[in-house]
Amino acid sequence: MNSERKEFLKNFIWNSLGTGINSFNSLFFLIIVTRVNDIQTAGIFSIAYATSTILYTLAMYSGRLCQVTDIENKIKDKDYIANRALTCFIMLIGATFYLIFKQYSSFKTTIFTLLAIFKGLEAFSDILYGVMQKNGILYKSGKSLFAKGFIGILFFLIVDIITRDLRLACLAVIVVNLVILVVYDYFITTRKLIDNKYKVDLKNVTSIFKSEFFVFVNSFAGIYILNAPKYAIDGYLTEDVQAIYGYIMMPATVMTLFTQFIVMPFLGKLKEMYEQKELKEIEKVTFKIKLIVIAFGAFAVLAAFLIGPEFLGLIYGLDLTAYRMNLCVIIASYIFYAISYINLVTLTTIRHTFVQFVIYIISMIIAFLGSNILVRVLNLGINGATFSCTITLAIQFILYAIVTKFIMYRENKKLLNS
Repeated sequence: MNSERKEFLKNFIWNSLGTGINSFNSLFFLIIVTRVNDIQTAGIFSIAYATSTILYTLAMYSGRLCQVTDIENKIKDKDYIANRALTCFIMLIGATFYLIFKQYSSFKTTIFTLLAIFKGLEAFSDILYGVMQKNGILYKSGKSLFAKGFIGILFFLIVDIITRDLRLACLAVIVVNLVILVVYDYFITTRKLIDNKYKVDLKNVTSIFKSEFFVFVNSFAGIYILNAPKYAIDGYLTEDVQAIYGYIMMPATVMTLFTQFIVMPFLGKLKEMYEQKELKEIEKVTFKIKLIVIAFGAFAVLAAFLIGPEFLGLIYGLDLTAYRMNLCVIIASYIFYAISYINLVTLTTIRHTFVQFVIYIISMIIAFLGSNILVRVLNLGINGATFSCTITLAIQFILYAIVTKFIMYRENKKLLNS
């Protein structure tokens, strides 16, 4: 096995382990809250975590994808870091205004605030992970994510069991993430990779806001689309219903996680292919990824049908057999979302973002109208939330498939004529 292949496998394995446990932490947190606290508290945690994830897209803004696939490299690492610090601050301001508008109870407000801080730290770490990935040491970001995920879940569990106070458990996770961010992410790893003589260029910092605006809107809209049913439930149905929808929706996020596992290590390769104008190769690579994702999705739906509710019931200590079809339908709809995500990566790599903005705005409108009509107006409850999720992601999939096919055909035609 040559050194290049060994390096790729090391990056892939550690990135998968780190991203895996870090992405599953919300699942483990929800299990712990349900078991240690109660289902009402779990409902509060579920909607608070969903909202903090939307705020997370504001903190991320352009995301690591644009940072890593930046071909011209005119914007330096320090510029990206300064921009991320600013977006994290803006995110916290946005969270404050949201809480003032919603007028939640003091307990619910505190949980929202703590989870927003937690996701803000996660977003800032990600920009440092981008520096690591650009320098060919993606595995180190994987190690960091693994440590944060594992230790964070452990501390969350211990503190919640001892105190029975979700607020203190969330605070414990924040402390774990902050320590690892400062000590490992920055001082041990990233600081020596950054040009310390370079001074932050404010023009570059502001240019990120301008050039990546559509990427940000797409990400923001994408997270809202997935969580629109939760907002239709929030304030209209009970916290118990919110928790149950969170339980049956959580396994579907495995589709997104699995897709990120497969795609993330290929970002550098896709960037090189685009630099060399090898668009056909990009199509081949992404097509293979899509086939793998579809196969995994089919397996996930089958497993959900056979043992899904029973397995979730064992985990959460509740009878969820009545939601078997809801679980299967939601997981199937996330296959659509996973394929759309691969198309998003393709179009972002070749710098076609405005058309994605249009797709996401359309999808967001459908998600808002669909979830509110089906959940609130027609009073279909969890069934309405399930149908809304499926309809939205199916339409988004169709739009992305058509647009990606057309753009890749047009770009290939340009290459042939040049």
